[in-house]
Amino acid sequence: MLLQGKKALILGLANNRSIAYGIASAFREQGARLAFNHVGEAIKKRVEPLSEELGGDFTFPCDVCDDAQIQAAADLVKEKWGNLDIIVHSVAFANREDLNGRFIDTPREGFRLALDVSAYSLTGICRAFEPLINDGGSVLTMTYHGSTQVIPGYNVMGVAKAALEASVRYLACELGPRGVRVNAISAGPIKTLAASAVSSLKDIFTLVENNAPLRRNITTGDVGGAAAFLASDLASAVTGQVLYVDSGFSQVGVSA
Repeated sequence: MLLQGKKALILGLANNRSIAYGIASAFREQGARLAFNHVGEAIKKRVEPLSEELGGDFTFPCDVCDDAQIQAAADLVKEKWGNLDIIVHSVAFANREDLNGRFIDTPREGFRLALDVSAYSLTGICRAFEPLINDGGSVLTMTYHGSTQVIPGYNVMGVAKAALEASVRYLACELGPRGVRVNAISAGPIKTLAASAVSSLKDIFTLVENNAPLRRNITTGDVGGAAAFLASDLASAVTGQVLYVDSGFSQVGVSA
């Protein structure tokens, strides 16, 4: 198994339809040990049963906008595991109203919130957990094609994902001397709770089915398989990259 005995921290599990669930499932199949964060009691009540289902070692509170909570999470992981091998950052948020209308109308606070949760949090997590990541470890985050191309209804989140991808490159350079790799997966559209805020989602699904080289939309399992590869020693020379898992849709220039 690709990840036998490796310890993986999964940030952003929401339900059994989320990308984080698909990744956690693939990691478990490949022998990894798992731990999950939650934010607030409502999310905790959803995450704990999923952690039990997936054979997770433990869950812990961690709001990625709060540096004190991030550090407390790192201290807990050190107490429970001593160290870890993999971090999965599957976290993003923007106010729903900032994903409608025109990007130019995005308020300053909405812009700040989207960039804080969706981009800066990766840097904050890496900083707090850097002492615990084993040499040769792997950090993964989730992005989307709206970071490089205009996607109707994606708006400020596209800007946040562009910042996230730039962060991946800088973090890969700084963590690389210890063999720690940092990569992003740009997943095609999936019917997740987070994606439901994007008004053009239904049309995008149809576009992918009709125009992607593979003529199908992707699943969380597709993302999980790619994540397992990137987290494993098979990808030991892959870092600072954005791997598209989108049935090839991002490479199509003109819709049929």
